[in-house]
Parts: sequence; structure tokens; C-alpha cells
Amino acid sequence: MTLGSIENETLLRRAKRWARSIKRDVVALWIAARDPRVPWYAKAICAAVAAYALSPIDLIPDFIPVIGYLDDLILVPLGILLAVRLVPADLMAEFRAEADARAERPVSRMAASVIVALWIGCAALALWASWPRALVG
Repeated sequence: MTLGSIENETLLRRAKRWARSIKRDVVALWIAARDPRVPWYAKAICAAVAAYALSPIDLIPDFIPVIGYLDDLILVPLGILLAVRLVPADLMAEFRAEADARAERPVSRMAASVIVALWIGCAALALWASWPRALVG
């Protein structure tokens, strides 16, 4: 093995570990959003971040070059970071342990519905703005 292949393997291993921790934290935030011990403002952020991350539909579709992956690579991790900081550390550790014990990842159909509604609203607004107007005379 060359030094480059060892570095690539280490980088790949770290990336996989990071991805697993992100998935675990999303589920932990989903749990935190439902726990009465979490402050209301933290619950709101946790619910929003978890709903978006667990939604089967992205706000910015991945097929759009560059910015399609922007939400997955930057916005979601930043939202998770903010939400984790708002939840008390002892509770977050408990929620992470519970998330690790869960076999199934939740799915947010409500967030998917909101995103679809936003896209429909944007399309309707664009259609309305570009619709030819009759000359009023």
C-alpha cells in the first residue's frame, strides 16, 4: 500500500463515521423535539432541522448543479450543529443513545408536504407573473 492509498482509506473511514454521526444526530434531534425536558426554542429548531433532514424531498433538488447538494453538505450539518448546541448536553447524550438503539429511521412526511406546497406555490407565482395580461383600454 502506498501512503496515498492509506490516506484515502483513512479519509473514507472518517467520512463514513461522520455520516453515521450525522444520521444518528438527526434521529436524536427528532427525539429531542418530542421530549418535554427540552426548552421550547430548542424544540422548535430540533423539529425544523429533523423534519427537513428526514424529509424524502429536498427543498433544492439534487439534480440542480452545485446548489442542489449545498443543502445536504452545508445547511443540514449547520442546522444540526445549532440544534445540538441548544439541547442540554446530558439530554443530548441520552437522545443519541436512544437514536443508536433505534433500528428504523423516521421519515417526515409533513416536511415533504410543506416542501411540495412551497414548490407548487413558487410555480404558481411564476406562472401568474409571466401570464400575458389583456390590455385594458
